[in-house]
Amino acid sequence: MKSDVSSSRMHYGWVVVIITFITLLVSAGIRSMPSILMLPFEDQFGWSRGGMSGVVSTGILLYGLMGPFSAALLEKFGIRRVVTFALALLAVSLSLTPLMTKLWQFQLLWGVVAGLATGTMANVLGVTVTNHWFVKHKGLVIGMLSASAATGQLLFLPLLAKITVAFGWESAIYTAVGALVIVMIVVGVWMRNHPFDVGAEPYGDESAEPVRPAAFSGSLFLSPLLALRSAMGNKTFWLLAATFFFCGFSTNGLIGTHLISACIDHGIPEVTAAGLLALMGIFDLAGTTLSGWLSDRFDSRWLLFWYYSLRGLSLMFLPYALDSSGTYLLVFSVFYGLDWIATVPPTVKLASKEFGKEKSGMIFGWILVAHQIGASTAAYGTGVIRDWLGNYTIPFLAAGVVCMLAALLAIRISRSHIEDNKTGRSMVS
Repeated sequence: MKSDVSSSRMHYGWVVVIITFITLLVSAGIRSMPSILMLPFEDQFGWSRGGMSGVVSTGILLYGLMGPFSAALLEKFGIRRVVTFALALLAVSLSLTPLMTKLWQFQLLWGVVAGLATGTMANVLGVTVTNHWFVKHKGLVIGMLSASAATGQLLFLPLLAKITVAFGWESAIYTAVGALVIVMIVVGVWMRNHPFDVGAEPYGDESAEPVRPAAFSGSLFLSPLLALRSAMGNKTFWLLAATFFFCGFSTNGLIGTHLISACIDHGIPEVTAAGLLALMGIFDLAGTTLSGWLSDRFDSRWLLFWYYSLRGLSLMFLPYALDSSGTYLLVFSVFYGLDWIATVPPTVKLASKEFGKEKSGMIFGWILVAHQIGASTAAYGTGVIRDWLGNYTIPFLAAGVVCMLAALLAIRISRSHIEDNKTGRSMVS
């Protein structure tokens, strides 16, 4: 007979989703802070945009590289313990930031330590939580948790930008540390690793009794590498990795890192520019959640085709919008925001269908590595090109072109292992 917990009005899985959403929200908001720190650091320390972009690039790369190993850590030690440790590590890194005086210290604290800590709380965390706690509505849950990244910018960047302008960047850092401490307490008290911990079944599971999860028996280091080796012979893996490379190139590596600086180059105040990112966050919350709902119902390949195509068009429009009235920039923010990371739910869906629940976390982690390599490339390369040419026009146009390429790659993914969302039957290519 099912437990009282599992038959209660709200399944505890939704509590875990809320906690995970808040955790990813705060982590993403803090990870995006260098975009508002670039100008204060340039004024105070004399560091170049290219040098600081190198720090952001390192952080983005390590954020991605942690993904597969984070999946193994979460399975081995449990979600609550790993996330609590990552939050504490990130808080220490931020607390030491006001003491730095050299660029290499910024690289160590934000490029290395913060990159590894936030990488532990990347989209792989959302995939792990979803696989543990849900059988039904997986796409919707992935969409909600993926949207938390942009929502973090929605809540944090405008606030932190205002604090930076009014009180200095040190005050913004300590505000972020305070948020981390609060989230650490919430995770420590209410997070649970698996439905079995509360005597429940995964949401949508019709099992008669809660089932104890199998213990992780692999190597924390070798298991992700073995998962990668098994995936490397699969065409779908390479196509998903390629499209996600271009996804990272065109989102947090480019817009997330450089949009504020690009706006300032065009005479738009920093707080207003941060508000544009916040507006993108509002619409991304809706767009990515809707994308999750759609991925439960439609062919994810064609969803990716339209997402990348529309994103490419919006990026090609951006240089014109920056040179025109504020209305056009507002239109860009809304249009681009709807599509910011809407690609995550269908990508996760395709990876899960192709590689199975057991391996999907680690293999999606490797796909996320490709995403972050693309983001790292854009973050650094765009900073260098800006120092060289004095503007951001070429990087924005180039990102639009590669998004069009990603759209074409998405529809080349085989349908042979993709389940028909309506009938549940295998679709044969």
